[in-house]
Amino acid sequence: MEKRSDHGRRGRDETEEERADRRFGDLLQELRVAQTGGQILFGFLLTVAFQPRFTELSGTDRTIYAVTVLLGAATTGVLIGPVSFHRMLSGQRLKPQTVTWASRLTMVGLVLLLCTMASALLLIMRVVVGDVHAAWLVVVLVVWFVLCWFVLPVWTRMKERSKG
Repeated sequence: MEKRSDHGRRGRDETEEERADRRFGDLLQELRVAQTGGQILFGFLLTVAFQPRFTELSGTDRTIYAVTVLLGAATTGVLIGPVSFHRMLSGQRLKPQTVTWASRLTMVGLVLLLCTMASALLLIMRVVVGDVHAAWLVVVLVVWFVLCWFVLPVWTRMKERSKG
């Protein structure tokens, strides 16, 4: 049975705990995608330093690589954070708070994943197409990611709120 929410729209008839359970299940599905992508990228990044051509990279490219690896590690850590948060608070009757914090960590993880991808792309594009065009290509892709990951969802939310 549906009920009207505070915004006049139809919503689910669920308790705060049921809503937290549902939201956490949804969040776990989202995290599976983000974690997998972040961990695969991080894994590949870790192997770069052991490739024969790594010694040919300029000082700037090595710095970009180091920053990229650190961003990848931070991304992996924060995207695994919700799992740890849930495990440590499980059974403490804090599910709504757990979901809120897990959601915040996930958003931070998505921003860090964007930064990791941008940094990795910058390094790769500098090697492939040279310094001049690399930055512009990365900027275009970062704008694309921001549009897909953040702008479209926020725009949709605002558009739907203005209807009600």
